[in-house]
Amino acid sequence: MAPRGVEWTVIVLTCQHKDSVCAFQKELEIRWRRGALGPHPLLLTVEDPAACVGSGGATLNALLVAAEHLSARAGCTVVTADVLREARILILHMGRDFPFDDCSRAFTCLPVEDPDAPAEALTCNLDSLLGTMTQQGFVRDIIYQGPEARIQECAGPDGKVPLVCGVVFFSSETAEQLLATHVIPPLDACTYLGLDSGAQTIQLSLFFDIVLCMADGVTEEDFVTGRIREVGSGHAKGAAALRSARSVLWKALHAIPLSMVCIPDGCYDYMTMAASDHIHNLTLRTSSANALPFLKVAHSHIAQPQLLEDGCSVTNSLLEGAVRVEPGSVLQHCHLQGPLQIGSGCLLTGLDVSSSPALQRCRLHDVVLQGHAIRLRDMLRQVFTLTGRHDDWQSPPGEAGTYLNVPWAEFFHRTGIREGDIWGSEVPRRSRCLLNARLFPVLHAAEPLGVQDVLWFLGSQEGEGLGRWRASWRMSWEQLLMCLDQEAELASRRALFFRQAQGKLRRVLLEHRDCSLLPLIRTAVSEGYQEAVLSTLDQVASVAADPGVAARALACIADVLGCMAKGDGGLRSGPAANREWAPAFQQLERGDIAEGVKALATERRKWLGRPALLVRAARHYEGAEQILIRQAVMSACRFINVGREEPPPVGHWVLVECPARIDVSGGWSDTPPITYEHGGAVVDIAILVDGRRPIGARARRIAEPELRLVSASGALEGEVVLELVCQDLEDLQDYCQPHAPGALLKAAFICTQIVTLASQKPLQAQLLECSGGGFEVHSWSSLPHGSGLGTSSILAGAVMAALYRAAGKSANAESLIHAVLHLEQVLTTGGGWQDQVGGLVPGIKIGRSKALLPLKVEVEQIPVPEGFPQTLNQHLLLIYTGKTRLARNLLQDVLRNWYARLPAIVQNADALVSNAEQCAQAFRQGNLPLLGECLTRYWQQKKCMAPGCEPLAVRRMMDALQPYVYGQSLAGAGGGGFLYILTKEPSQKDFIQQILANTEGLGNFSIHTVEVDTAGFSLQLVGSDPKARGDTGNERAQPVM
Repeated sequence: MAPRGVEWTVIVLTCQHKDSVCAFQKELEIRWRRGALGPHPLLLTVEDPAACVGSGGATLNALLVAAEHLSARAGCTVVTADVLREARILILHMGRDFPFDDCSRAFTCLPVEDPDAPAEALTCNLDSLLGTMTQQGFVRDIIYQGPEARIQECAGPDGKVPLVCGVVFFSSETAEQLLATHVIPPLDACTYLGLDSGAQTIQLSLFFDIVLCMADGVTEEDFVTGRIREVGSGHAKGAAALRSARSVLWKALHAIPLSMVCIPDGCYDYMTMAASDHIHNLTLRTSSANALPFLKVAHSHIAQPQLLEDGCSVTNSLLEGAVRVEPGSVLQHCHLQGPLQIGSGCLLTGLDVSSSPALQRCRLHDVVLQGHAIRLRDMLRQVFTLTGRHDDWQSPPGEAGTYLNVPWAEFFHRTGIREGDIWGSEVPRRSRCLLNARLFPVLHAAEPLGVQDVLWFLGSQEGEGLGRWRASWRMSWEQLLMCLDQEAELASRRALFFRQAQGKLRRVLLEHRDCSLLPLIRTAVSEGYQEAVLSTLDQVASVAADPGVAARALACIADVLGCMAKGDGGLRSGPAANREWAPAFQQLERGDIAEGVKALATERRKWLGRPALLVRAARHYEGAEQILIRQAVMSACRFINVGREEPPPVGHWVLVECPARIDVSGGWSDTPPITYEHGGAVVDIAILVDGRRPIGARARRIAEPELRLVSASGALEGEVVLELVCQDLEDLQDYCQPHAPGALLKAAFICTQIVTLASQKPLQAQLLECSGGGFEVHSWSSLPHGSGLGTSSILAGAVMAALYRAAGKSANAESLIHAVLHLEQVLTTGGGWQDQVGGLVPGIKIGRSKALLPLKVEVEQIPVPEGFPQTLNQHLLLIYTGKTRLARNLLQDVLRNWYARLPAIVQNADALVSNAEQCAQAFRQGNLPLLGECLTRYWQQKKCMAPGCEPLAVRRMMDALQPYVYGQSLAGAGGGGFLYILTKEPSQKDFIQQILANTEGLGNFSIHTVEVDTAGFSLQLVGSDPKARGDTGNERAQPVM
């Protein structure tokens, strides 16, 4: 994985075998598609030119191949070192074969999960990141297997010795000098060009033949002639060639200073051929401060996790049923079915569920059991190997050699296997070892082979195991290594990863976990597993009893479709009312989630052909998600209690006037589904703007059986008046389209149940039967559209309160708060509850909702010190920024991020609620500086929740005001509207006006005074005077509670 800030020009992966090139090239390309390797690197997988060129030879060959490709890209016909000057080339060496992973050390999986990765995937050694490097110094020497006294000389003040970890950086000048040597014999023999020219291969070490010559404590004679035996580089017949190669390297590189850096608190685990070391590294390794911590369980589904004992490690596995794993054991890439028990000290890899019955009959301890994909011509087979944790791969049987942790003689005696069965006469006795012992059955003439055909080694010669074994064609470890199908093995690991990932999808959704599924979705789409993910999400949405779970599953499907579009096809936000999707939506509206999800999936299959269709399908899934959110929010209706009262006489007005509100902390936590999935808390203040209540409505009964709707808005921008007359139910059909004329007023008639849209009776008949005539309703707001002061929700509360009373009903503030939630879902604007809490409940208060359904909002008046509201009035100012915003656009993005459970959003939701409680405490104390801190923190939280909500002009305004305020924030969702500020000094309107007037780039702004409204909304019966709205003055009536 590319470190942050590094964009590689070329990434080269070297490998020993040509059969591995294709498989590993695919792995590099997969990682690039995940976003792990930078935007546009050239990816190359390069086979070593010969089997024994060593790490130095492989580096020189890889550098040559990279330079060739870059030269060709630059339009050159020959290799030129000029292409290296601006290039960043990363060369990764696969190294030698590794007996405990068929895909080498580089692709050995680590038991880690990276929560910050853009795509969720297994982490291999190849993917590991290095931390910050410090403590730079110059290198005098590199010691290989030196005596203890020599090593002690290198210890630092802390007693630790700098350990070479395999990472080498060459500057472009150094790389040019090294590249120039590839044409000079005998170094040409390290590259494919030399091999194709017939040169004799030599082995070159990266550290002891290339890097060492740059150390300033090494002499030319010592380097060229004195260290051949010490580092084991080559045989006697190649000594002359190696001396010549070193001489060339000395002349080319010695003048370049060699420096080193230390990774503080780092650790380096050398992957030896000993199984006990490998198991220890995966189970007992202490994490470095710069590395991801090793986990007991990584990327695995465990049916009974309590059976995994501390000190074990399970990675990329699916364990069903009762599977007990004891300390010191490692399972990787296994799908097992219990009941079974894995004893301590074991390493199990590559076992599928068909191995489970044999394992259930056998208790493993201190063994390594592996399944391997091998290819024999065109036939793919699975072969199993079994070795002991303490076995030495290369010790002869007559000396210290063991098999399954016991001397070979004991193994032969116990099983009946003879030495001649596994080593033919062509293998000299001194060369015989575990590596070349033909132990492992591959083919049987009559019967299929399985893991039981090696597990019997742990028992005795009784039974048919020995006979089947002798009748089988067998291979040794060395022979198996040449037949490994690494592409099939990597594909098998990937398939298992997504199989366990489907279990993760179910768990996260059904158990309401705050875990982001977007990285997993990205990986599934990039690697072609989107159909499996879609099927799982369909299933979860169908079976979920909770509409909130089903809604999140549909949101995840929308994310899958969005990822499939790969950034093309247009914006994710857009309309979602295509008629083709209507039947599915109707099923969801009727509450039949299972059938609705099925219908959605059927329609979805028609929209997968191109990016534009995928994006449109994603929008419709988000539309379906909104239906389920609406049903969840409708649970708040049970907290609406409507009483009966004597209706006012026909023609008499019911007048309702409401304050605006400013949200001072916690906003967004009140928004469905956040409010019932996470829980919310918002502190609001009911306010008068310039001494007036800016929001109101009046309603009356009229004799004519019709609905007369009048809506006025925007005194600051010039009043706009809309007048409508509805005489048929058809006139109300657009009530759910927020931008339709009079939509809010139409929705209010439906939510107050004055009109039933689904009734067979015409509108006039309903009105005559219910009220003896029709209704006239007027609504108004002197605030501009998108003010951020809660206008639409408070206005909805005012209209519903007026209609209830005009129809002979009554509702208190608590009922109206929940009724507005209902109305906004019917209206499809999808708002939260903080606005109506702020405008319908007087003074300073905190509203709260719990993380459960039914959704209930509870409001607590915050007691403040005597005189504090007056003090607050002197320090609070409203500034109209002149910018308007559409909260719904912001809302769509916030809901998408919440359903994706992006970690930053989840953490921010926690912070919003916490800040609201701190803000309430600041009010209780009457502490203006502490309140200002809460406001400032709140604005940062809003920007995290909805990036882009701070226009440039607003930023300039806030910067200009910063020295003079305790805190400031845009009201509501942000993006424009009103800025409220808490000034350090009282009565600062004129001063603030002067500051802003002298600030460039602000446009049209205006400053308004604020007063805390301690009375709440007023409801009055004002007779039949049509000018009642204007004649009420400052009279305050008690709210109907």
